[in-house]
Amino acid sequence: MPLLWYLRDVLQLTGTKYGCDSNVCAACTVLIDGKRALACARTMETLAGSDVTTVEGLAGPDGRLHALQQAWIDEDAILCGYCQPGWLMAAADLLRRKPNPSDADIDALPNLCRCGSQPRIRRAIHRAAAQLLATKAAK
Repeated sequence: MPLLWYLRDVLQLTGTKYGCDSNVCAACTVLIDGKRALACARTMETLAGSDVTTVEGLAGPDGRLHALQQAWIDEDAILCGYCQPGWLMAAADLLRRKPNPSDADIDALPNLCRCGSQPRIRRAIHRAAAQLLATKAAK
């Protein structure tokens, strides 16, 4: 069974979206062991012992929004919203790898957006990066 359908149909975690089922749109992006992956391309059989994080798990255990989620709100990055969970998860992976990404790093993410919110998404990722770096520096 594909991870995407297990998440949506069995676990009722519907934040991960079905977009294309052909590894192209990245609407189904999740983190597997902390790294970006497409849920439509992974089967449950390949995930034994893996840690899967969906957009529902991005917020802290206390329910406090992740810096990316707050930046999405602050930058009004959500237009239609369909691709946004995948973007958030891809951005989380990007910030893990590159805490201060360039515009080119952000633009290289494979996620598709049909409604044109990419400039807002770029600003939101930069905002979240600055917040995360400031929080880290304050510790």
